[in-house]
Amino acid sequence: MCELFGFSSGKELVLNDYLKEFYSHSDMHPHGWGLVCLKGNEALIEKEPMQASRSAYLKKRLKAPVCGKQIFAHIRYATIGNIDYRNCHPYTRKDIKGRRWTMIHNGTIFDYSPLDKYSKLQSGDSDSERILMYVVDKVDEAIRENRSDLKAQDRFTLIEEIVSDMAKGNKLNLLMYDGEYTYVHTNYRNSLYYLNKDGKGCSALFSTQPLSKEEWKALPLNTLLVYHEGKRIYTGTDHGNEYFDNEENTKYLYQTFSNL
Repeated sequence: MCELFGFSSGKELVLNDYLKEFYSHSDMHPHGWGLVCLKGNEALIEKEPMQASRSAYLKKRLKAPVCGKQIFAHIRYATIGNIDYRNCHPYTRKDIKGRRWTMIHNGTIFDYSPLDKYSKLQSGDSDSERILMYVVDKVDEAIRENRSDLKAQDRFTLIEEIVSDMAKGNKLNLLMYDGEYTYVHTNYRNSLYYLNKDGKGCSALFSTQPLSKEEWKALPLNTLLVYHEGKRIYTGTDHGNEYFDNEENTKYLYQTFSNL
């Protein structure tokens, strides 16, 4: 199981203390790390297929301020996909209107046939990359049907439909950014938390585990949330597809990991 970190804000904030705590968890998630600073359609991605706490590059990187309004970070525990740069998060991809979508994922897609065709098209071999490829293809399809770019409400409605369907029987924790809005989803209990930094909702942090002694709260379950500059602007409907661990899936993960 990977870990996720996200930040959405209307003002820049230095996040080094949170990131240092986040990356310190990499002893249990040793198969890669990633960091992306996002600004509109720009995505500055840094990542390596190695344990974050052993990375000389990351250690040096965190000595300088990591500052921005929109930042994602990821540490990987490989379940599906080899330990390889191409399988490190974040993933990023543009739709046909040039809008950049960037995503980090925590979980496993055990069975979702619409993703199958991407195994022959993707650069790596992780299920997470296939998720983003599918999302962008569905966005492109909607743009063609609409004959114009999608408005914010349209994008929210589409992503909610995708996430609700994909969550059936699958573990789907993700953070995704479309150049304007941050989409957040969890369907696995007590595995994603949020913190409103200044009490006014102007800065929101997200993490698999609380990263400080501040008042982190569990994110609403089975519900797509959308943030803009730290403020929640859309709240989806509870789709009811909570993920529960089971013996069959645990066995599948063990067998898959043993083959990496």
